[in-house]
Amino acid sequence: MNTAPIAFLKGHGTENDFVIVPDPDNTLDLPASVVARLCDRRAGIGGDGLLHVVRSAAHPEAKAMADEAEWFMDYRNGDGSIAEMCGNGVRVFAGYLQRAGLTAEGDLAVATRGGIKKVHIAKSGDITVSMGRAQLPEAGVTVTVDGRSWPARNINMGNPHAVAFVTDLDHAGDLRSVPPFSPAAVYPDGVNIEFVADRGPRHVAMRVHERGAGETRSCGTGACAVAVAAARRDGADPAVTGTPATYTVDLPGGTLLITEYPDGEIEMTGSAVIVAEGVIDPALFAG
Repeated sequence: MNTAPIAFLKGHGTENDFVIVPDPDNTLDLPASVVARLCDRRAGIGGDGLLHVVRSAAHPEAKAMADEAEWFMDYRNGDGSIAEMCGNGVRVFAGYLQRAGLTAEGDLAVATRGGIKKVHIAKSGDITVSMGRAQLPEAGVTVTVDGRSWPARNINMGNPHAVAFVTDLDHAGDLRSVPPFSPAAVYPDGVNIEFVADRGPRHVAMRVHERGAGETRSCGTGACAVAVAAARRDGADPAVTGTPATYTVDLPGGTLLITEYPDGEIEMTGSAVIVAEGVIDPALFAG
């Protein structure tokens, strides 16, 4: 059992909240059971996920990216499972690095399992993340809730998404459990499912069930997937029109601005807030 004090912080991006565990040299053992315990909202610190802050050179999954990005976001879902990427998490990760004096305003590269993400920290405090390009596999699914069914577009942002357009966000149900979808083989490793309703020209609202976390107040990669799906639906694909497409995406926890460029690159801009810091009781790491 580890008996040394273990520092943590708590932060959120549009109310998608995270336990932040700084561990530059990758010395902590963080099995899924420990992560789930830390993210438990009643018995732990509470969070939609955990941001394990590690130098890329110290982590076997990130060593190859160390020359381009000093820091690796070892992201875990709230149930302890490993995830490729988390858009809101990247903003909070960058916000932590700035707070800790490990980076400054301006440009930053962050290594993730979904590749290297370019980040810009503005003087205003808003953080813009270059989220890469969306992949649009042809195979989609049908999502069903309470007897209603909708086709869902398959969008991959480094992690898988199924985007369904609905007339009323209440149609998504409680989203505590995974909404049934078929065929299941399209997403063998699970999927984040977004329900989207129009609010105005290039303005949508969404709710999301994140795999491993249930319904969350916000999902950055999900907001990007929604903007990409909306642009295709609206005939505003930047690769076709030659002009960027910007969508305002309202989430239960706030608003994100998503811009897709003609070359396919996607940028997400929003806030990142660190709300607390302290020390974890080593007993939480007991078996």
